[in-house]
Amino acid sequence: MLLATSLSYVIVILDTSIVNVALARIAATFASDISGLQWVVNAYTLTFASLLLTGGALGDRYGARNVYLVGLLIFAAASTLCGFAPDLTTLVIARVVQGVGAALLVPCSLTLISRAHSDSQERAGAISVWAGCGGVAMAAGPLVGGLLIYWFGWRIIFLVNVPIAVCGAWLTTRVPAAAPTQRSAQMDVAGQLAAVAALGSSVAVLIEGAKRGWLSAPILVGVVAAVAAWLSFVAIEWRRSQPMLPLGLFRSAVFSASVFVSLISALIFYGLLFLLGLYFQGNRGWLPLQTGLAFLPLTITVTAGSFAAGRLCRMYGASRVVAFGFLLYAAGFVGLLALAGEAPYWRIALCFPPIGFGSGLITPAVTAVTMNTVEKTRVGIAAGVLNASRQCGSAFGVAIFGLLLSTVQPAGAGVRTAVTLAVALSLTATLFWRMTLTRAARASEIAV
Repeated sequence: MLLATSLSYVIVILDTSIVNVALARIAATFASDISGLQWVVNAYTLTFASLLLTGGALGDRYGARNVYLVGLLIFAAASTLCGFAPDLTTLVIARVVQGVGAALLVPCSLTLISRAHSDSQERAGAISVWAGCGGVAMAAGPLVGGLLIYWFGWRIIFLVNVPIAVCGAWLTTRVPAAAPTQRSAQMDVAGQLAAVAALGSSVAVLIEGAKRGWLSAPILVGVVAAVAAWLSFVAIEWRRSQPMLPLGLFRSAVFSASVFVSLISALIFYGLLFLLGLYFQGNRGWLPLQTGLAFLPLTITVTAGSFAAGRLCRMYGASRVVAFGFLLYAAGFVGLLALAGEAPYWRIALCFPPIGFGSGLITPAVTAVTMNTVEKTRVGIAAGVLNASRQCGSAFGVAIFGLLLSTVQPAGAGVRTAVTLAVALSLTATLFWRMTLTRAARASEIAV
């Protein structure tokens, strides 16, 4: 079971990073502008984020193995459609379907691991392996993508998912099906629809606003729709007895801060990946393989930070580790201001380790703080909300960084503005996190 779930998690994480080294080739194939490329990336992450909580609920209702298998097969079918997409619209639609599959299989994979390992220490070890495979996939994604594109073209980065997914599905069929745990639970369909509308309309406004005009009728309608959808989502979740997102979780200042900094961390990191993917291939004319190699000092240190996070949290406390991670972000991005000029690559590469290591520290450290704060009966939903916030941050990062890159002229000014924003967000997150946790410590909610 661990092998099957690890394989599936690898392809899910790969598809959040590998596509960044194919952006220039996709743009050339379909004559796409930056907004089209933003949709290629965000169609996946937005759908993943919107449906993540519902995917876990469906697993409880219909059986984790069954929903996991459905998600894996949907992901495989969508990857096939991505690989053979005849135009940009088809590719974006296929990416949406990929997001549906990912949202079904990821939460159910954790449920399957938990059931397969009854001993707490064995379970922790299995989850560490599962998460470690995701970290390796993140680190290897750009390089693997660059190699595959160099040998076979950009379509292979999607088609390679198919045999892996089929293998994972075959391994999963050998696992006995367990009875559903919450068949009587009501599905929050209205809340789910409102969440999709809120996230989709918000990101659509950011991506299309510059191209269509911020005061154009479609964009103004989009703004109104986004506001209405967000208000409807909050109202629906507040009134429901079994909401998709229990708003009571946000009564904890620490939980609210955890969601906020998780979103900001993902916004900065994935916005950077998108920005650099375009910068290296567009501004510097590098091939996908060269771009994948250029990303290595960044992605490898993400994995290093993830492995170091546990020990550092035990030594200094998880809350301090989170703040340190954001300060590393800020330091690295200050150095990346050199992107606006024609700085040699080695100067850029020197800035990657602090950013990557900081990113690797933040996610497990924030999760540790959150798990120690929420009630034991709500650990699962709290973890789901954190994951959803990271996916939302990824979508907003691609939208915002792409917006700055395409609208702030000349091109160097757009890069400088995006990097400056990343520095400001990093410092804001550091300050907000420390202030919130200091107040919580005084109220005896946690130990800083």
